[in-house]
Amino acid sequence: QVQLVESGGGLVQTGGSLMLSCTASFPLEHYNIGWFRQAPGKEREGISSLRNRDGHTYYASSLEGRFKISRDNAKNTAYLRMTDLNVEDTAVYFCAAGDGNAFAASYLLTPQAYDFWGQGSQVTVSS
Repeated sequence: QVQLVESGGGLVQTGGSLMLSCTASFPLEHYNIGWFRQAPGKEREGISSLRNRDGHTYYASSLEGRFKISRDNAKNTAYLRMTDLNVEDTAVYFCAAGDGNAFAASYLLTPQAYDFWGQGSQVTVSS
């Protein structure tokens, strides 16, 4: 199977931190990776990307430096570190992988840039 399997979501208090993981069944080193989130009734929102060709990271400006994307190619795993969480961060979080090269960083925050998706992981931040 070609899969991305997510873990690390759950319930956290306001101000807390979580680390989401996304493990691929294929060599992730050849892929761009992205993290997205979707709240009920809202469009899927691109929050961070990591471009394969140069390692460039990109973040939605609204995150105010609280999230950080990374990867460990030896483990075929991508990560999203989230800190200082607040209620507005409550959503289902998705990882994604795409094999295109030379994409603009802004494009990698759109769902169309990706071929494979994780199953989604619920993050709930309590008030």
